[in-house]
Amino acid sequence: MKKPKYQLIVDFIKEKISIGEWAIGSQIPSQRNLAKLFEVNRSTVITALEELMAEGLIEGRAGKGTVVTNNTWTLMGNQLSTNWNENVSLGIHKPSVSTVQEINEAESNNNLIQLGKGELSPDMFPLEEMKSIVQKVSNQLTSFGYEKPKGNIKLRQAISDYLKVRGINASPSSILVVSGALQALHLISIGLLKKGSTVFLEVPSYLYSLTVFQSMGMDLKGVPMDSKGLMIDSIYQTKEKGKNILYTIPTFHNPTGILMEEKRREELIEYCVREQLPVIEDDVYRDLWIDNPPPEPLKAMDFHGNVLYLGSLSKTLSPGLRIGWIVGTESVINRLADLKMQLDYGSSTLSQLVAAEWLSSDLYDLHVGNVREKLCIRRRTALDALDKYLGLYATWEIPKGGFFIWIRIKSPFKVKRLFEKALAKGILINPGSIYAEHSGQFIRISYGFASLDNIKKGIFELCEIIKNQ
Repeated sequence: MKKPKYQLIVDFIKEKISIGEWAIGSQIPSQRNLAKLFEVNRSTVITALEELMAEGLIEGRAGKGTVVTNNTWTLMGNQLSTNWNENVSLGIHKPSVSTVQEINEAESNNNLIQLGKGELSPDMFPLEEMKSIVQKVSNQLTSFGYEKPKGNIKLRQAISDYLKVRGINASPSSILVVSGALQALHLISIGLLKKGSTVFLEVPSYLYSLTVFQSMGMDLKGVPMDSKGLMIDSIYQTKEKGKNILYTIPTFHNPTGILMEEKRREELIEYCVREQLPVIEDDVYRDLWIDNPPPEPLKAMDFHGNVLYLGSLSKTLSPGLRIGWIVGTESVINRLADLKMQLDYGSSTLSQLVAAEWLSSDLYDLHVGNVREKLCIRRRTALDALDKYLGLYATWEIPKGGFFIWIRIKSPFKVKRLFEKALAKGILINPGSIYAEHSGQFIRISYGFASLDNIKKGIFELCEIIKNQ
């Protein structure tokens, strides 16, 4: 006999509780999400929850939704059950803000139009070349053990050669291979900075959407930008030297897309050397220029070991490789390499060998050249759609590279409503609030991932939401 639909929900929740996946204190999914999961109406979900409440397994709590209060074992006996959920809030590392968590979850939904995703579309992934390189590397494998603390020497030499073309002289001994630029930031936060340090950064900034520095007890202090980049005169060091650092994305800034001009870069380096302010330069978008090659990195102007330089293949080749790098003084790289060994004992050997093959051949340069051509078409498609549909409702600047267009929605329409209504219509955008843009009027859209048709459709739908507010 076929079970009623509400009973399927009851059985599902009981199983989650009985096997310990939803421990005591866990918040269960909302009625809306359960209704969507089981393709039923809300009344069916309510019937199921009421039965579980009657059995004493769950209860509704103000401000917390519906939570697990018992499991089958505690109902059957007098023993107490460990409540791991009490420990969830005790860890040092802070959770992402709720909107960021919602975005992270939604980015894996292939049914959504992804206008927020900061990565290359699958149709720009060089599948055949990657298969060929993986096969070549596999055929050459001998041992498959741990790599050196700083990373595979062939890869570090390839990164050194790659950087030299971009103006940076860095020997392999001053390069640390990491599992993406995000791990680089984590290593810096736990290995080089004191608790109570101040991290200066552009406002808005991608770094605000993370909790990597705040979790280590550091303060973020925003520095305003203009069309030429970070405004140096707005940096005010109020704490003793040695407790401050500057994080900057000078090339195709995330989220604004701003490209710091060469003169501003020179002035920034002069200031930071004079004021003994160390710099983290996040340069993961450098190769994604569309109009003209960008100015040299800040690191190319650094002759005092003042700049820690971050690079990655995640934005240009494949986020799945999880390969990035830090360039710095050898003493700093030695310190961070030791920490990395304590964390994961080195990045994937296979990924490092594959990355080395890409960078040491001409395939990488050919690939990014192809990517730039496609990004030019995608940017044009997005800008044409914005002009056609959102010209009356928003303003924006044309990015010279990268993925992102930073859009100001004219008052009185609020971006929080736009984010929610767009998501309900199957469109994911990134609200400016996650980047500490407090005016509430900005969104970041990406032309890097969605198809050309979906870029046009998504922007059209945004227009319809605003028009019909």
